[in-house]
Amino acid sequence: MNSDGDLQASAAAAREALDAHVRAIVAWHFDPETGCPFWLDWAARQDWDPRAEIQSFDDLHKFGLFEDEALRGGPVRRWVPKAYADRPIYTFETGGTTGTPKSRISVDDFRIDYEMFADNLPDEHFPRGANWLMLGPSGPRRLRLAVEHLAQYRGGISFCVDLDPRWVIKLIKKGWTEHLHAYQEHVIDQAVTILQSGHDVRCMFTTPKLLEALALRLDDMGTTLHEVGITGIFSGGTEFTPQWNRFAHEELLDGAYMTPTYGNTLMGLAASAPSGPDNGYKISYYAPQPRAVIQVVDPDDPDTVVAYGATGRVKLTTLTKEFFMPAFLERDEGERERPYAAYPWDGVSGVRPFAKFAKSTTVGVY
Repeated sequence: MNSDGDLQASAAAAREALDAHVRAIVAWHFDPETGCPFWLDWAARQDWDPRAEIQSFDDLHKFGLFEDEALRGGPVRRWVPKAYADRPIYTFETGGTTGTPKSRISVDDFRIDYEMFADNLPDEHFPRGANWLMLGPSGPRRLRLAVEHLAQYRGGISFCVDLDPRWVIKLIKKGWTEHLHAYQEHVIDQAVTILQSGHDVRCMFTTPKLLEALALRLDDMGTTLHEVGITGIFSGGTEFTPQWNRFAHEELLDGAYMTPTYGNTLMGLAASAPSGPDNGYKISYYAPQPRAVIQVVDPDDPDTVVAYGATGRVKLTTLTKEFFMPAFLERDEGERERPYAAYPWDGVSGVRPFAKFAKSTTVGVY
């Protein structure tokens, strides 16, 4: 069988696995013994039974679009599946720059998602047992605990900075540029202190803006990321463009390995296919199916997936026992990508703020 045939067979098997997973997750969330109050209450108001009618991923269109306003405010326990009522519950916030933030509950999802990602990190760049620097938003966000677990899962210890992105957004909106710069310097000060304290930090999570700021600070100090011991970086954010990717490789990394990621509190973590000079530093992301599915859809008809290579809005479906979210339109857009050998399902490239929202989207220090 040729490679195209192999990929088609893998894609077909992945789709069968996804359909089976959908049936199991819907059965779980709509079972009165195991489901969460939110979805059980929702089902009680409908004239159809999801457990009977949802037999494949395509059937999820029957739910319509998920409105994330349902995640704002409490009681947050309405999202806790009854099967987990006695388990310790985390709540992670997303959004909330203004008004009430959206909350997602978690038990083990953040650990599972990052263990899946960690298993695919190359050991030569992310040595097992090495310590990590978590240079990103802290507070009530999933990312801090997730990266900390990733480090522990691979045998290391995570060192974290203190970064409040909501304060950053306020500084930007007030036009307090001097304060904004001072806050970024404060965050980078923390990172440099950790790297200079003899903790044998070899691996790092950070965002494009903070990676650039840290690399430039180290350059001013006469050193580089690689020279201070960093061998592996995973980074993510909507500013992770092919142009910035090339700039980072040519000017910032000094030989350190970097893998792009795309993720959020609602989805988990999407890994990327190899990216470099051979493909113009293009970055293609693939969701962690079957736990989450990304589709690139027509913004005016979200039930229609665009053609390969065409631009559309990102639609996310999350399918775990802890959290079920069908058909949520993200505030991002990108191009639909073909399945890849390691991830035999559709991907997305060129991720950026959705054009209709871009003018109102504030990108901060991170």
